[in-house]
Amino acid sequence: MGITNTLSNMLTTSRPNPTRVRTWRRLQCLGISQNGHHYRQSATFQRPLSCQTSRIKARALQGSFRPSVDIRHLTTSPISASNSLTTDPLSSVSDSPMVYKPPTKGIISKLPAAWIPYAELIRLDKPAGTYYLFFPCLFSTLLAAPMVTPMASPLEVATSTALFFTGALIMRGAGCTINDLWDRNLDPHVERTKLRPIARKAVSVPKAMVYLGGQLTAGLALLLQFPTSCFFYGAPSLLLVVIYPLAKRVTHYPQFVLGLTFSWGAIMGFPALGIDFLSDTTALPAVAALYSSCVAWTLVYDMIYAYMDIKDDAKAGIKSIAQAHEQHPKTVLSIFSATQIGLLATAGYFAGAGPVFFIGSCGGAALTLATMIRRVNLKDVKDCWWWFVNGAKLTGGTISLGLLGDYLYRRSREVPTGMTATMDMS
Repeated sequence: MGITNTLSNMLTTSRPNPTRVRTWRRLQCLGISQNGHHYRQSATFQRPLSCQTSRIKARALQGSFRPSVDIRHLTTSPISASNSLTTDPLSSVSDSPMVYKPPTKGIISKLPAAWIPYAELIRLDKPAGTYYLFFPCLFSTLLAAPMVTPMASPLEVATSTALFFTGALIMRGAGCTINDLWDRNLDPHVERTKLRPIARKAVSVPKAMVYLGGQLTAGLALLLQFPTSCFFYGAPSLLLVVIYPLAKRVTHYPQFVLGLTFSWGAIMGFPALGIDFLSDTTALPAVAALYSSCVAWTLVYDMIYAYMDIKDDAKAGIKSIAQAHEQHPKTVLSIFSATQIGLLATAGYFAGAGPVFFIGSCGGAALTLATMIRRVNLKDVKDCWWWFVNGAKLTGGTISLGLLGDYLYRRSREVPTGMTATMDMS
């Protein structure tokens, strides 16, 4: 009764005194305000470190009296709140526990359980990256085909295309493995990547290295199926594959490095069909413009991709173009898209392309890009993913169809070699 009466007197006395002040400080440390309400436990409320001692003393008072507010409902400890101030920054980035669930549908679900982590490592269930790596190869093959003398046959074009698609599948997987090895200490802190095979330790680093060796060996074997010059043109791209993950740590424009890497196929179609563009004054500017156009395209689609992780990336120390231009992203996307279309048209001009290309490829790509930029919601992760995936099919497919139409049209108008000789004799 003595302690209860004392507390009652202190609560009703208007004159402040040190004892009353100390008592209320103790109650505040327990999460109770002077008007009898709980404090809201939020990021904006942090109890002072001195409350750790006050909380212990207040527990002694709790045993002698029971205030009008039930302190048993308090859930946040002042000690844990104060400790959060000194925690490693990465520990607060998407570290909520997630449980891995094996796939139940799709191609990966049909594989043996031991193979699933390795299929996930190369993103076998997410082919958009393979398409983005393949399309520049297809662009250059179709652009180069009419420039060959005599013009490349449909069989030659189809054979090169099939080899390029297989190579894109293999090398995209190798690139993913390299990327995940570099990012194995960062991926666990990003919501979208924390369950990747290496991040969740389903694939060890030594096993991933062996797996990577197999992928690179397969890629080399495929590269040797092309003319010898393709080996010398293709080998430097491996350096870009290795350094891209490092770029995310040192610059806000790693997408530019990715563009240099993913666009390398825009070079390869020419030597694959027998054109040494370094010694061909007509082919060289066409190759340079096409390659640059594909780099600009990469900046567009990967900037949208980067918006899916923009918050986690910033906290984890991963840089991206999305962070650098967060205030006006669609303006930047529009500039990159206009650059892409302008360079694509330049490539067609130097390659001698006709109206089918300029209307189909350039006009169609401009339409699909404008639609994507206008409609994509960069604050919605699912919407960004949808446009990233389908942008490959829409823009890449449109450019390819225009190039294919131009090739077929020009081939239909090509004068056979024998007929040319006969006309010359007459």
